[in-house]
Amino acid sequence: MPSNNISENGVSSAIEQPSTNTLLEVIITSLEDNKAEEIITIDLKGKTSIADSMIIASGRSTRQVAAIADHLAVNIKNAGYGHSKIEGLEKSDWVLIDAGDAIIHIFRPEVRSFYNLEKMWTMEIRPDNFTPDQLLKS
Repeated sequence: MPSNNISENGVSSAIEQPSTNTLLEVIITSLEDNKAEEIITIDLKGKTSIADSMIIASGRSTRQVAAIADHLAVNIKNAGYGHSKIEGLEKSDWVLIDAGDAIIHIFRPEVRSFYNLEKMWTMEIRPDNFTPDQLLKS
């Protein structure tokens, strides 16, 4: 929440106070508030260096996917986590938001089931013991 401070010359200025919520809390709360469906969080620590968490959610239509993504980007910024990079907002079948320590995917249900990112990122295959047969079994 902004607070008003009075400077020496009597001018009031609004200063954005950093949020006490973690980035993940801000994301999940925003998704829930905007009626995103099937929200899941995947811990990426030790799997990749691109982010610490991946959040996947669905919207019922392209309009809802776009609205969820817009509101989420604003909420992340307002919580003090800076600007997020957004891809896919034009078509809104699949919107990706890069919030630094978290990557958020917001899909229409049909697109989500086609790409099935949950399966890819929750598999317990490690690079040191990967074989194509393991991938086909899962």
